[in-house]
Amino acid sequence: MRLTHLMMASLAIGFTTSLQAADFTFKYAHSQTDEAPRSESMRYFKEALEERSDGRIAVELYFNGTLGKEEDVLQQVQMGLIQGYRGGLFAQANPAYLIYTMPFLFTTPEQAIDVMEGELGQAINEGARESQLHIPVTGVAGGMRQLTNNVRAVNQVDDLRGLKIRTPPLAPTLRAFEALGASPQQVPYTETYMALRTGVVDGQENPPSNIADMKFHEAQEYMSLLNWQIHPDPFFISAQWYDQLPEELQSIVDDVAQETMTRSNEIWLASEANYLDTLGEHMSINDIADEHRQGFVDAVVPVWEHFVERGDFSQEQLEQILALTDQAEVLE
Repeated sequence: MRLTHLMMASLAIGFTTSLQAADFTFKYAHSQTDEAPRSESMRYFKEALEERSDGRIAVELYFNGTLGKEEDVLQQVQMGLIQGYRGGLFAQANPAYLIYTMPFLFTTPEQAIDVMEGELGQAINEGARESQLHIPVTGVAGGMRQLTNNVRAVNQVDDLRGLKIRTPPLAPTLRAFEALGASPQQVPYTETYMALRTGVVDGQENPPSNIADMKFHEAQEYMSLLNWQIHPDPFFISAQWYDQLPEELQSIVDDVAQETMTRSNEIWLASEANYLDTLGEHMSINDIADEHRQGFVDAVVPVWEHFVERGDFSQEQLEQILALTDQAEVLE
């Protein structure tokens, strides 16, 4: 009997200790579904950080927008009420993130990743400190963004003229579609499917993973592989929370965040071919001929120049990227 009591007491102590083991809590949220590549990578983050920190940091994951709209979540991260977030609104962290979204600036996601992992990318991450955010790493939010619509296949710039395209409320995107002759429309992301179904908009633009995840292909006839833009995926961490961590835990958080983003990039990009196969079963998919791509680039150069003049990033930074993507002659 005594042994039984001792064993029960020992178990109780162990259970209490496990409950109290975490010195810090990392509450994370984003708006994508449980099945999204971003969610898959964050499950790795939770497992790795809790193990690597010996349980000193407990990670709570909230997907599907359960903690609110992206703007509300980002605000809570800046205030230290939530500790982590990945998603849109990156320009609120640092306007320089907009350089990644310049239309037709990159031709492949790998080009963007190289810049994000280099000196220019790190400087942009560090600039977010002024917004009360610690950003240890930035990746890509899916592959290159493509266009779908119900009117016609888009093969050259003139094919876009007059099309009503749902876009996110991102200034470079709005200016790009205006420059290309389309009519950008503001529809909440979660309402886009019905807007496509009912003809409120003719089309939308997203990477294949998002198009498949949100089932936009069920309401669209044409998909044109413009490879026109890519979005950055900064890992937003509350600077207030991060700064209170001991140095050894800060290093662990940064290391695990780096590994998580590497996995996220790999998952997203490796899945693109599969997503395209799925989408091809529902839509007619066309590529853009090389001789037509230059017409798109020429049409959007004024968009690049606008954001340089506005001061979001510098001409030097833009030229650095153009040199890396073998497009230095575009501004000559």
